[in-house]
Amino acid sequence: MRSMRLLAGQLDTAGTLSSGTAGGASALFALVATALAAGAPALAAPAGGAPQRWLMTHDAPLIADGRVHSFPLPHPRSGPTTVAIASDGRVWFTESSGDRIGRMNPDGTGLVEFALPHPRSSPRIIARGSDGAMWFSEHTGNRIGRIAPDGKIEEFDIPTPASEPRAIALGADGNIWFGMFAAGKIGRITPAGVITEFPLPTAGSGPRALAAGPDGNIWFSEYRADKIGRITPEGRVTEFALPRPASGPGDITAGADGAMWFVELSGGMDGLATNGNRVGRITMRGAVTEFAMPAPGPSPINIAVGPDRNLWYTRGSKLGRVMPDGTITEFPIGAGALAVGLSAGSDREPPTRLLNRLWFADARGNAMSYLEFRSP
Repeated sequence: MRSMRLLAGQLDTAGTLSSGTAGGASALFALVATALAAGAPALAAPAGGAPQRWLMTHDAPLIADGRVHSFPLPHPRSGPTTVAIASDGRVWFTESSGDRIGRMNPDGTGLVEFALPHPRSSPRIIARGSDGAMWFSEHTGNRIGRIAPDGKIEEFDIPTPASEPRAIALGADGNIWFGMFAAGKIGRITPAGVITEFPLPTAGSGPRALAAGPDGNIWFSEYRADKIGRITPEGRVTEFALPRPASGPGDITAGADGAMWFVELSGGMDGLATNGNRVGRITMRGAVTEFAMPAPGPSPINIAVGPDRNLWYTRGSKLGRVMPDGTITEFPIGAGALAVGLSAGSDREPPTRLLNRLWFADARGNAMSYLEFRSP
């Protein structure tokens, strides 16, 4: 394991950045988070470290330890992409370049990698299922995969060829929902592997990411159409236009405030010039608010609720935190890092299950890492 101190100043509990010396003791910062209830289960503890624990719902201050705890992967250029947390606290992640699914214990030990049956499958997004297994999309393999706790893999072919499945999330109906970026459809797969496809009203909209909302519906981003969509369990679709053209909506998740939050990409991903560089919020009625990021480029990638119940996103070698009022602060995680997927346990579901660690995949560093939150 590698551990490095964040190059940031000290934060007070209101989230105000004060001066600090990079790499010194003043690099530690305090954050407001949900409390660890008495008796909340400890999942694992590294030698000399605090255990990873599930958080409970009442509020109390937690403190981040100011260090990025990093676990290098054994195969070079594995391409760790997204991360999800199983009910037992074990960390599962996709290796999109290595065509593997990885699993490690809550303390980073016990790493096991499971090779996919087909080469060039490019596993992208992973999420827990209602059946106790983990489910994942195969972006270039045009399949949805299921991996049991013991590592047994099943794959299900998507009826539409070359659909480029990306997003995947557990719906309130107990099924896995996924976005078909190239096909312009939203898919649903039951625990038994039965797939249903729902075409979107806007042709070529490029559904890029999706997440379960607190209203029981699935919400998704339409990257090529500058829209946010909503689909009911029965397949009824509603679309909401964003305020600006070329905003490039990307990853989306349910916030702790009952709204959906998403990032807007910038640059030229997938052959489309976008000028997003914002974090967006959309209510259940479709009202959109946008918050500009502190500086231009690189593009944000993924967004998730952190242990403090604020929104966190990945952007190059930084993690960004978004407060409920839209105030954004970014924290460097190390020169040369490329943070991609991240999770504290909610995994594109309403944040009813959170850990005291924010895990993220470092694609360039070829590692899985976390930032820990602990009691004062």
